[in-house]
Amino acid sequence: MPRNVVYLSPQQEDPFWKKLNETPIQPALEHNLVQINRDMGGSDDLVIRPIRYPKSTRTAAAVVYIDGLSDAAAISNYIFDVLSGSLAGPDFALGRELGLSLEQLTEELAVGLGSIDSVSNYAGIYRHMLSGEALILIDGAQYAFRVDIRDWKSRDVSESTNQTSIRGPRESFTETLRVNTSLLRRKIKDPRMWLETVEIGRMTKTAVTIAYVRGLAKPSVLDNVRSRLSAIDIDGVLDSGYLEELIEDAKLSLFPTVYNSELPDDVAAQMLEGKVAILVDGTPNALIVPTGLSVFFQSTEDYYQRSFYASLLRLLRFLTVFISLLFPSLYIAITTFHREMLPASLLFSLAAQREGVPFPAFVEALVMEVTFEILREAGLRMPRAIGQAVSVVGTLVIGQAAVEAGIVSAAMVIVVSITAISTFTLPAYSMSIPIRILRFVFMAAAASFGLFGIILGLFILLLHLCSLRSFGEPFMAPFSPYRSTEMEDALLRLPRWLSFKRPESSTSGGATRIRMRRGGGRR
Repeated sequence: MPRNVVYLSPQQEDPFWKKLNETPIQPALEHNLVQINRDMGGSDDLVIRPIRYPKSTRTAAAVVYIDGLSDAAAISNYIFDVLSGSLAGPDFALGRELGLSLEQLTEELAVGLGSIDSVSNYAGIYRHMLSGEALILIDGAQYAFRVDIRDWKSRDVSESTNQTSIRGPRESFTETLRVNTSLLRRKIKDPRMWLETVEIGRMTKTAVTIAYVRGLAKPSVLDNVRSRLSAIDIDGVLDSGYLEELIEDAKLSLFPTVYNSELPDDVAAQMLEGKVAILVDGTPNALIVPTGLSVFFQSTEDYYQRSFYASLLRLLRFLTVFISLLFPSLYIAITTFHREMLPASLLFSLAAQREGVPFPAFVEALVMEVTFEILREAGLRMPRAIGQAVSVVGTLVIGQAAVEAGIVSAAMVIVVSITAISTFTLPAYSMSIPIRILRFVFMAAAASFGLFGIILGLFILLLHLCSLRSFGEPFMAPFSPYRSTEMEDALLRLPRWLSFKRPESSTSGGATRIRMRRGGGRR
């Protein structure tokens, strides 16, 4: 597949757009303007600015655009002036009789506006006009000219609020596709970074860009990405989450097999390891494929800190995942079935706390976990000024009141609190969701079978993770299958001067990523 090619998916067979593709632009300008106005339903934001022949009521040309999407000032101050002087001048009628080429007009417009392309059918008119471009239609011409003067409002590049870090770049993606690709270009200044674009959505015509580094990305992965995107037939795509659900491998699994990020440095780093990025116009989150379980425990800040500190933090994240997944279930199993595992003093203390509690440990944990999930969701949906205060104060007040009322024990409040805090240590929010769901499953298994139920659940979970694949690559790599060359950045992060090879699971050939020149290491 050559670069920068727009390849069309099956939604282009929509009867409405198929008819527009087959309807050419007519030489009669008035007919074209009436047809455009009819197809657009006479919408208020449709602007048609005509230019008439001298001493005549006939229209010589017209500029058609959508108010709010195109630069009205550029149309009024340049395009309209050039067209008025060229098409409505005294020499235009004579020029038509002499066979004057319209290329002269386009050359004059291109001086101030850049390149100008022609459009031959109504599908092209609507596609470009609704993307913010202005269309120039000329009487007697069977094609129109499109001028890229998009001027819609967009959010400025700012710091990410979802993926924060102490050290590293502060910029994040925006909702504008071309801004996002430019942020990647600033990171990877190499002509081998290729971009391919596809339009998805019968009605939204959303631009989706595939970004990769040629020579690093596996051809099999690229072909897989192209085939999955081109097979999508949907009314509209409003966010990258639409595509994530449609292209992921294990659609019924709780675990995401597509990684998403809104940090350009994170996406660029993974592209340098042979990954493929999918950017969707209108959303600040880029999708990364293929991905593995270890990627969700890695933060961009790990690579900006010293390796010893980064490795310690990464091990801490793995520990907190086990805490958030198993801590409540372990408490339930031990206090219900395996009390002999506790020291006598701790056992007597827990028994004293639970003396007036009317519910078993499983019901205690279930009530507290559900309550915390409600408070967490309420904090996210409420206005930011009071959301955090409500979640924090609500947790403290409800926890203290529940203990004093004898509904739950103080130890259970401590267990649920530590579990909830541990969930927030994961850099990827999408991985915390399956952990939160599976926590309830393990709690039920512990209440039913004790430690045996937890061990059986872990065994089933491990088998499921080993069976997952992400665009043909094992999800559990480099743990299973074991790849010793990739373990340098899995559980620990080795110093950069020891990380010589790119990951073999994602790159086409495992190229060398760093070469230390003489004198560049320690002395």
